[in-house]
Amino acid sequence: MTIREQTEENEKKILSPFATLSTNSLGRVKYEKPCDIRTCFQRDRDRIIHSKAFRRLMHKTQVFISPEGDHYRTRLTHTLEVSQISRTIACALMLNENLTEAIALGHDLGHTPFGHLGEADLNRVVPGGFHHNEQSIRVVEKIEKDGEGLNLSIEVLDGILNHRGAGSPSTLEGKIVQISDKIAYVNHDIDDAIRSGMISEIELPIECTQVLGHSSAERINFLINDITENSRDKNDIILSEEARQALYGLRKYLFDNVYSSGKLSREREEYGNVLGRLFTYYYHHFYTLPEEFYKRYDADSIHEIKERVVADFIAGMTDRFASKIKTSLEEEGKI
Repeated sequence: MTIREQTEENEKKILSPFATLSTNSLGRVKYEKPCDIRTCFQRDRDRIIHSKAFRRLMHKTQVFISPEGDHYRTRLTHTLEVSQISRTIACALMLNENLTEAIALGHDLGHTPFGHLGEADLNRVVPGGFHHNEQSIRVVEKIEKDGEGLNLSIEVLDGILNHRGAGSPSTLEGKIVQISDKIAYVNHDIDDAIRSGMISEIELPIECTQVLGHSSAERINFLINDITENSRDKNDIILSEEARQALYGLRKYLFDNVYSSGKLSREREEYGNVLGRLFTYYYHHFYTLPEEFYKRYDADSIHEIKERVVADFIAGMTDRFASKIKTSLEEEGKI
């Protein structure tokens, strides 16, 4: 018996009856011989960690663009915090921690530079719109490994695609990542906003902090405990109504006082339409894209429309690379 097979047998003995077992995976689009050591979901986690898109997350904005300080979150640290929260919940509920971790690590691979400003900008100019969860799927299926993709398991793809908004993941592990994403960004964005001086802890809605706690650590701990207590021995991931209202109350406060705040007007003015301008330029100068992008368009023009290939290139940029390209094109009078 291989190490992988032993791990799979242990999953059957230890995990909850509601867990997604590695042996029950729906598999991959392209068949691969199983690894002797790692389960399918462990392989997926490793592929994501070793991908170029994952490494670029360290140079992509979470909320604050080019902040003065070393301790603000990036898209990478956000991803790691989501992974930590997700794994804690999965472990407590005896669900598949490897599947949960793979989804968490891959959920934001398609995010643009400049955070949600960049996503909104591309959404305005790309025909059919732009959503980072859908782009994350394009990254792992069509862009990574020079267009070959990572060939991830169906369950991981499902969790990545459906982590956002009203998505409905097909596994409990995917549902854990979906709620953990909100828990992470609400709390660390509050932390960063306090660090920047935009808000203070005392200004947070009292009806929310009285329920969840008066620090990020207290709130995260409360929410993890609430989920585990309400979801134990159930085929669902459940957050109590009191906790849900408090969490979404803090989320609304962030939208009203941080994300849409006049205090970020300089960033919106400076970075709010950078990606749209780059999109227009590269659409009209298509063959100035790196060859790895436009050669896919030439080879398979029926399935890869020009606008989407340009969006692939721009969405994959880091903040600093996008800024560098913008400056260079401005200096040359091209945009």
